[in-house]
Amino acid sequence: MIHDSAIVDPSVKLGSGVSIGPWSVIGADVELGDNVEIASHVVVKGPSRISRGVKIFQFATVGEATPALAYAGESSMLEIGEHTIIREGVTIHRGMDKGGIGRTEVGSHCLLMAYVHVGHDCIVGDHVIMANNASLAGHVEVGDYANFGGYAGIPQFRKIGAHTHIAAMSMVTKDVPAYMTVSGNPAYAFGMNTEGMKRRGYDTATIEQLKQAYRIVYRKGLRVQEALQQLTPLCEESAEVALFASSVAVSAKGIIRGRSAN
Repeated sequence: MIHDSAIVDPSVKLGSGVSIGPWSVIGADVELGDNVEIASHVVVKGPSRISRGVKIFQFATVGEATPALAYAGESSMLEIGEHTIIREGVTIHRGMDKGGIGRTEVGSHCLLMAYVHVGHDCIVGDHVIMANNASLAGHVEVGDYANFGGYAGIPQFRKIGAHTHIAAMSMVTKDVPAYMTVSGNPAYAFGMNTEGMKRRGYDTATIEQLKQAYRIVYRKGLRVQEALQQLTPLCEESAEVALFASSVAVSAKGIIRGRSAN
């Protein structure tokens, strides 16, 4: 299952059923789980742990050291979760110590389409979809089921909440609370990601509770702490509203607002 032209460092740990295509290079301190599929012309560097069932397509570079000028060559880590698909030309960098956590994580069942970039020290949740050329700078946190359109850009230290939709070609300058849709350059709050919720089977009552929470934060002209206080009763009734509220509360950069507020 390993092509004769592939270069695999002797330290690489290989699970069962691993396949490595022609002219791919697997460096030192890489662990490939069961049934990992690596196409031709792929570069994987370590320390990296690639979990079972991951598929990496041609010309992707996974686990390279970050080009950040503050990186001093210290050991850092990359972890890719189970059954994630990494398409052509994707680049994913390991973490760093200065200002970082020393590791980059991409969750399970993600889809990173062609030429996506995930920078150093990013933490990406499960079931995340990033369309072609979407990019995360360093230190970005992405919640489960977030969805990025093509060419969307996220600067350093932003938080993208779970179940969000970042529209194509959006430039996101602030944090995005869970369940939101944002669009534009600079991006503004477009509304709730109701279509995404429907696709994942959310019932009408839950969607209406989230819309009510959205109106409290975005339509009443309240300060964030005032809005969070009004959300407290809804949080007690709905785990989804509680997730929305917590994603607002933890924002360090400020949450993204409507068009007029940006």
